[in-house]
Amino acid sequence: MSPEPAVHTLRERKVLDVSMLAPGGFGYRSLMWWGTLGIVLIEGTMFALVIGAYFYLRSRNAYWPPQNIAPPDLTWGTLNLFLLLASAVPNELAKKAAEKIDLRAVRIWLVVCLAFGVGFNVIRAVEFLHLNVTFSNDAYGSVVWTLLALHTVHIATDVVDTGVLTALMFKGPIEEKRFVDVEENAVYWYFVVFTWLPIYGVIYWAPRII
Repeated sequence: MSPEPAVHTLRERKVLDVSMLAPGGFGYRSLMWWGTLGIVLIEGTMFALVIGAYFYLRSRNAYWPPQNIAPPDLTWGTLNLFLLLASAVPNELAKKAAEKIDLRAVRIWLVVCLAFGVGFNVIRAVEFLHLNVTFSNDAYGSVVWTLLALHTVHIATDVVDTGVLTALMFKGPIEEKRFVDVEENAVYWYFVVFTWLPIYGVIYWAPRII
């Protein structure tokens, strides 16, 4: 007998049918997740360096803030702290809805997240007006403005990203990979939220207790 049929069957078994697989994976199965993790590590290092520069400058001055500058007003930074922490709730709900491919819930929670982001940026503009120091005033003013500006850029970037995703989810076309994008956007928002905790402590409380 000819061995050809057996060889042909073996070749068929080696062919992997991927037609039924999902077009995207969630969590660590997604390349986007690893890319987001890389960005978080890089930008987290950047924040750590600026915070390190802040305390270096503090160690070089007998009085802090220098030149009898009053510490920043606690009101607006604290308000934004609570606003960001509260935003973690709709952010998590959007993430869970995306993982379930629940389009209606994703739309709802993305709109809520977008509202939180816009509200935060409005208050952030007021924050800059109540730092009691300008960028060009001295080294203290420069490092405080740099730290707050860097965090603001991250917030603004994520708000734009959330706005684009929201528009796509309403206008379409609706593709499963968009739900993966929503999940990764939520992961990045957590980074923005939790980096504000040490930044808030440095800007608003370090001048008062150190």
